[in-house]
Amino acid sequence: MTATSRASMLAQYQMVATHGSVTEADPHRLIVMLMDGALSRIAQARGCMDRKATAEKSAHLQRAIAILDELRCSLDLKQGELAHNLDRLYDFMGRQLLQAHVEDRSELLDRTGALLQEIRGAWLALPPAARALRKVTR
Repeated sequence: MTATSRASMLAQYQMVATHGSVTEADPHRLIVMLMDGALSRIAQARGCMDRKATAEKSAHLQRAIAILDELRCSLDLKQGELAHNLDRLYDFMGRQLLQAHVEDRSELLDRTGALLQEIRGAWLALPPAARALRKVTR
């Protein structure tokens, strides 16, 4: 078995495992998975930035921005100020990632990742009763 075929098989396994997790996850867990995906893409883009791998950096940042857009779409803006604040934060983070890409500024990636990590921590800290009462999708 070649290294390429092993990598391909691993990628297929990871895709199946991820899709299985998504179909079994509750809305709260799906949001965590999106945040984890964005954080992973930001970290990968940071590594690409350090290695001067511009094309890869671009792909990772595009995916991170798309995930932030998905998080924005998951908000129920009728729920009030908190949803609106999160909407603005996700928009801000997307713009920060775009600026980091254009200006090749790793500190913007670091700050955006730290901010998303804080939001993730708050999301995980929600008590189970609050999770059940919140509408996650529009």
